[in-house]
Amino acid sequence: MIAACQTGIARAAIIAFDAEELTASLVERLRTADVAVVALTDDDDARERLRALGVRHLASSAPSVVLADEVAAAVADLESQRTGSLIGSFADTSRALAPQAPSRSEEVEPDGNGIVFAAWGPTGAPGRTTVAVNVAAELAATGSRVLLIDADTYGASVAAFLGLLDESAGIAQACRLADQGVLNAAALERICTKVALDGHALFVLTGVTRADRWAEVRPSALGLVLALARSMFNFIVIDCAFGLEADEELSFDTLAPRRNGATLRCLELADEVYAIGSADSVGVPRLVRALTELDEVVPTLTPRVVFNKVRAASVGRSPERQLREAWERFGPSVPISTFLPADFEAADDALLKGSTLREAAAASPLRQAIASLVDAPIEQRRRGSTRPTSNEMKFSSNGVRLPQ
Repeated sequence: MIAACQTGIARAAIIAFDAEELTASLVERLRTADVAVVALTDDDDARERLRALGVRHLASSAPSVVLADEVAAAVADLESQRTGSLIGSFADTSRALAPQAPSRSEEVEPDGNGIVFAAWGPTGAPGRTTVAVNVAAELAATGSRVLLIDADTYGASVAAFLGLLDESAGIAQACRLADQGVLNAAALERICTKVALDGHALFVLTGVTRADRWAEVRPSALGLVLALARSMFNFIVIDCAFGLEADEELSFDTLAPRRNGATLRCLELADEVYAIGSADSVGVPRLVRALTELDEVVPTLTPRVVFNKVRAASVGRSPERQLREAWERFGPSVPISTFLPADFEAADDALLKGSTLREAAAASPLRQAIASLVDAPIEQRRRGSTRPTSNEMKFSSNGVRLPQ
């Protein structure tokens, strides 16, 4: 069926519903090939899943005339979606099969009111996780409902940054349920780990526990997780991996999962992307090349350039001025948005305690610069003001949090 649909000879696929095989990944692949999907089932639970997957469905005993009308409606739905928005994803290797190329003027409408921030940058540890964790902490401290997602499929580290002894790989659980069409608000909140920050809760969706589990974070399922998260949280902050290359683009097996697909889907759906680079002679050219590649693979995106670890020792006197002048001469057209000063002592102290900069070093210039990224209020936290919530314990000696 998949092979026939991708040849272009079919307009619709009628599937006798199978709980194990009909997933969000399969539905998206067929729609990317311009094929509508209609399912036949008599099970009430199956109908709920099909509604969650956005698939039209009928009873198995439906008359042929009714089935024909439903197929026509499904094809019309697909046509209207193609006219109003992008079909498929930049994370999908079979996207080239779609007859309509993306345009910079087209935008994907969000499924909820939540705002999605993505922290991304080239290889070389420019500080993606540091920025993501502390941006989420600053937003949560304002009283907003915030979800922090570790979508790094190469080296997930959000749990380690926050001192969480959680090996459950929350993002893999959420994507598995979303792919099956059974993820709801209660399930997503149950999967999340709660961290207390100045009396407010930060929800964390931990990353994969081993690098070889990257295939569990499928782009189509991750898109459904983000769509649900938009309706549940005010802000969603994503820690993305560095990779952008089409690692399966030359493969004939277009159904093969892509390790970089999760990063591409997050960048594609984010409302704001922080492109983070190290402010040194290695990090600057890496960021320049990465931004060029980013513009090629996700042309609808305009990132905010953030230079991290800014210090005179690696750039020279007046580092911000020198970086800005060099960027204007040799960098891409995207201007520098923010400079984050190097404060290794505060960053190391926060990492050692398993806490955020807001908790460990409220007066740190790095913490204040990160807070200004999201216009969060900056105030000095009184020592000892943070208390654990009812569902976790925090050990004052090392800052490790254990969910109860």
